[in-house]
Amino acid sequence: MRSVNTSVPKVDSMALVTGKPVYTDDLAPKDCLIVKVLRSPHAHAVIKKIDTERAMKVPGIECILTHEDCPDKRFTMAGQTYPEPSPYDRRILDDRVRFVGDAVAVIAGVSEKAVEKAMKLVKTEYEILEPVLDFRKAKDQKILVHPEENWKALCEVGADNKRNLCASHETVEGDIDQVLNGCKYYVEETYHTKANQQAMMENFCTVTHMDTYGRLNVVSSTQVTFHVRRILAHALDIPKSRIRVVKPRIGGGFGAKQTVVTEVYPALVTLKTGKPAKIVYTREESFIASSPRHEMEMKVRIGADEDGIIKGIDVYTLSNTGAYGEHGPTTVGLSGHKSIPLYGKAEAFRFAYDVVYTNVMSAGAYRGYGATQGIFAVESAVNELAHKMGMDPVKLRELNMVREGQIMPAYYGETATSCTLDQCVKRVKEMISWDEKYPRKDMGNGKVRGVGLALAMQGSGISNVDTAAVSIKVNDDGFYSLIIGASDMGTGCDTILAQMAADCLDCDMEQIIVHGVDTDVSPYDSGSYASSTTYVTGMAVVKTCGVLREKILKKGAQYLECPLEEVDFDGKRVFHLESGKEISLKDIGNQVMCGNEEALQASESHSSPTSPPPFMAGAAEVEVDMETGAVELIDFAAVVDCGTVINPSLARVQTEGGLAQGIGMALYEEILYNKKGKTSANSFMQYKIPTRLDTGNIRVEFQSSYEPSGPFGAKSIGEIVINTPNPAIAEAVYNASGVRVRELPITAEKIYMGMKKR
Repeated sequence: MRSVNTSVPKVDSMALVTGKPVYTDDLAPKDCLIVKVLRSPHAHAVIKKIDTERAMKVPGIECILTHEDCPDKRFTMAGQTYPEPSPYDRRILDDRVRFVGDAVAVIAGVSEKAVEKAMKLVKTEYEILEPVLDFRKAKDQKILVHPEENWKALCEVGADNKRNLCASHETVEGDIDQVLNGCKYYVEETYHTKANQQAMMENFCTVTHMDTYGRLNVVSSTQVTFHVRRILAHALDIPKSRIRVVKPRIGGGFGAKQTVVTEVYPALVTLKTGKPAKIVYTREESFIASSPRHEMEMKVRIGADEDGIIKGIDVYTLSNTGAYGEHGPTTVGLSGHKSIPLYGKAEAFRFAYDVVYTNVMSAGAYRGYGATQGIFAVESAVNELAHKMGMDPVKLRELNMVREGQIMPAYYGETATSCTLDQCVKRVKEMISWDEKYPRKDMGNGKVRGVGLALAMQGSGISNVDTAAVSIKVNDDGFYSLIIGASDMGTGCDTILAQMAADCLDCDMEQIIVHGVDTDVSPYDSGSYASSTTYVTGMAVVKTCGVLREKILKKGAQYLECPLEEVDFDGKRVFHLESGKEISLKDIGNQVMCGNEEALQASESHSSPTSPPPFMAGAAEVEVDMETGAVELIDFAAVVDCGTVINPSLARVQTEGGLAQGIGMALYEEILYNKKGKTSANSFMQYKIPTRLDTGNIRVEFQSSYEPSGPFGAKSIGEIVINTPNPAIAEAVYNASGVRVRELPITAEKIYMGMKKR
């Protein structure tokens, strides 16, 4: 391998570091209308009247659109493969608002100043309704978030809008109650994770215009380009053939842009006016009307025998989807299906969940996608079980962790075909100096240090669902065009896919030109989510390159007038094995431009029946001030098994970035609402994310395995890396302070009050 497993610079690195205009807002026409959304001040209300007369008199205002100007069609903003599991519970604009910040009207004008002035002049009369704000009391409450009759669910996910249920299900294997009752050691606890914001650098942004042929063109910062086309067609009630979607460079997504947060609003304006339009959310809007992580409460029961073998795991998850059901039925599944399988010797398990509607901002996808919440709960319970047994938590994991060749419980009957989790644990234990530091060390200055460890797993795409395709063609002079449908959102997928293609075609990276996503040109790809790109799209690249090589060989043999079976291709030339007669790829590329009946290009698709999980071990060292409860992260060591590492540099920064986000969730970040359903976390002054000074010393290593179903033996890495900080830090805090914090974030106040109580 010349390119794979090497730290090749990103193909767009120079454009990014030199500030080239490559993002959505850079590409907006100068004369486009500015679009803004008038938002509800109430958590739950019915709009009785909207008076726009005075606002329309503001110079420069083009249109003000309300629910009366929208198709009466329910849809979901979740960018998921059809049929979408998320319920159809939205209209573009509705006469019922369901959270503080919900869309009331869309205003478009020639300048931001005019639009903001008009927004203040729109007069709205509301009938204020009692909201559902406590997600623990939402199920079967008399107040309904979605009483409408045209609400519907396309998939059987246990949804019932008349019960405030977005989804509900239970999976059981074995007699979990009997198994747990027979265990010598037993833990039953409840864990709570708050909603978190993705806080990507580029806010939500979309530009729309009508082209020469009367088609709606959409340029958007999105992870799910093809899903945007389908969602817009349904919401606007127009054929998909009338919509083209283009994805430029994305300034970060982390799952937020797997939801069509902004696209419908300028699209509606352009259809109504025929004029180009753009919407760019302010940071405040990105905080109050976006798609944060689902708040979840998980009740965990876990038991082990006298030898320390974990016999049963029981998880019940209550998930708060907020006002709308985007990703509600799917995120919750990962809270159990990506945590329980870490322990391969369990004789029985139960995983049940309810996802409820409430009158707060609707949740969505965020890196880790439910696994983050579930792993915090289960790994914390495993740590508590170890303490109850008087056993080192690492020893307990060594006795029980899933190993290569095992069938993973609660993971759809899949076998761990590639797994070096045991080696990850061994190495991370060495990196953190576990034997010397566990459980705590008194620093003699009123501060105590503690260490904690956790395991994690994720997936590589969604088995039997995710689909990816690529097209590769030989151009004149013999260079290649690689046309993909996957959305590079800063992760570097354009680069790693080019690395794979370069090795498959025995050429240099410079010979491959990567084209980003355009629904009119690109082959279909489900999108960049579910940690699918390297594994699923990567295999599409391998398959496509294999077909293209055969075509190159065939064309070369034809030009050399040799039998196909007697020629070979080394990336630069096709040559006759016996005589040495050859023709260069450059000459083939030029020659096929004349008198040729077969295009020298290939396009293949790939979908996998399995989703081989990457694995990870993470260990934290923290220092707790025993007088104030203040906690400081000193060190975080992580070892990841993502199969073959395609690009070590990109994998390392992916891991470091994911760990920083996990550290933020563990120690700093939360979305809070007051008694009226309004959040105060509407800026970076209120919503605290960690800086580089807050994340301690982050150290990353890789423990490679070989996944036979993946490209070059690779698995995913995008999401797994966020999952270990929460439980590892919580355990380290406990070992240092004696206080067990089961609700994130872990704050000085919680530690102090816990010490005081203790």
